[in-house]
Amino acid sequence: MSSQADVLSPESKAHTAQKGSTNANGFTDYFDLDGLLTEEHLLIRQSIRDFVKKEISPNIEKWAQQGHFESSMVRKFGDVGAFGPTIPQEYGGGGLDYISYGLIMQEIERGDSGMRSTASVQGSLVMFPIYAYGSEEQRRKYLPKLASGEWLGCFGLTEPDHGSNPGGMTTNIKDMGDHYLLNGAKLWISNSPECQVAVVWAKNEQGRIKGVIVERGMEGFSTPEIHNKWSLRASTTGELVFEDVKIPKENILPNIDGLKGPLSCLDSARFGIAWGAIGAAIDCYESALKYSLQREQFGKPIASYQLQQKKLAEMITEITKAQLMAWRLGVLKNEGKATSAQISMAKRNSVEMALHIAREARQIHGGMGITGEYPIMRHMMNLESVITYEGTHDIHLLITGADITGIQAFK
Repeated sequence: MSSQADVLSPESKAHTAQKGSTNANGFTDYFDLDGLLTEEHLLIRQSIRDFVKKEISPNIEKWAQQGHFESSMVRKFGDVGAFGPTIPQEYGGGGLDYISYGLIMQEIERGDSGMRSTASVQGSLVMFPIYAYGSEEQRRKYLPKLASGEWLGCFGLTEPDHGSNPGGMTTNIKDMGDHYLLNGAKLWISNSPECQVAVVWAKNEQGRIKGVIVERGMEGFSTPEIHNKWSLRASTTGELVFEDVKIPKENILPNIDGLKGPLSCLDSARFGIAWGAIGAAIDCYESALKYSLQREQFGKPIASYQLQQKKLAEMITEITKAQLMAWRLGVLKNEGKATSAQISMAKRNSVEMALHIAREARQIHGGMGITGEYPIMRHMMNLESVITYEGTHDIHLLITGADITGIQAFK
C-alpha cells in the first residue's frame, strides 16, 4: 500500500518538507511550538529577529573576519530591550518572563554567538546580581544605565588558575576601615575591554566570597584585551587586573555571601545559552536546507540524495528536541522550579546539538561551507567557545551525574 508521501509529486514533497519545518512566520518549528507561546512571546521574537536582520546579519561576517567588536551595538541592544529583559521596568528592564528572555537570546545567537554573549553577560551576569543581591541604591545607580546600553558591564569569576573550580579563587579584598583593597586577576572575561562596570567575586579575610562592583577609572584597575582569538571574534574578551584597587564599602553587594552568588548568576546565563545555541543551530540548518535544494550534482539537487536527507532529518529532529527542552525549562523557570542541574543539562544538550549540526551543515555546503559567504564556519568556531564557557561540557555532564547518583565526581 502506498503512503501519502509516495504519491506526492517532487514539487509537492519539497513544499511539504519546507512547510513542515517552519511555521507561518518562517521560523523553524517542526512541532508547532508556537502553539505553546503567547502573542507577546511571538511579538518579542519577531521584533528581535527583525533587529538582528537589520543590525547584525549584514555586518557580522565582516566583523568576525576583522576580529572587530562593534561598540555601537551596545546602545542598540539597549534600545531594543535586549539587556536585562527580566529585570523590573522600574530599574530600566523589560519586566518580561524567562521564555521571552530565552527567545531573545535565541534570535540574537541566530545572528552570532558573540553578539549573544555581549547581551547575556550584561543581563544575566551583571544586572541580575545587582538586582538580586544589591542594595536599593546600587540598583538605582547602575541598572538603568546598564539597561539602556549607556554602560557596558562584565562579570569577573574565572581566574588564570581557577576555571571549573571557582571556589579556589585567589582574588581578594582586605578591609581597610573606610574602604576595601582589591587585588587579583580574572581571565576570559567577555566585555571587559569596553566595560564601565564589573561585578567581581573575591574572597574576604575570612575566606568568604563576596560580590564587588568595580568601576572604570578606579586607580589600579585595568582591562587588557585578549587578541588573536579564533572564536567569538565579533565580541570583545579580556582580563580584569586589580592592583590595590580602593573599593568603597557601598560597592559591596550586601545581600549575598559565599559561592551561591556567582553560581546563581551562572544559572541565569546558562539558561540563556540553552536557548541561544538553538538559534545558532537553526541558522546552520536553514542555510544547509536552502543550499541543498539549490545545489545540483549529477543533474539534480543534492537534497534529493539519501545521505543529505539523513543529515537534514537528524538536524531538524535534534533542534526540535532541544526546543521542547528549552520551552519546558522556561516554564519551570517562570514558576521558580527550575533547578541548577536541569539548567546544566539543557545548556550542555543545546550546545552539543548545535555544534554537531554546524559540522554536518559544513559538509552539506561542501567547499563553500568554509567561506564567509555562509555562516557555518563562524557558528562552528563560536560554538567551540560556548561548549566550554559558563561551565565546560564535561563539568555539566558531571553535574547531572552528581544529581542522579548523589555522588560528586569532580572533587
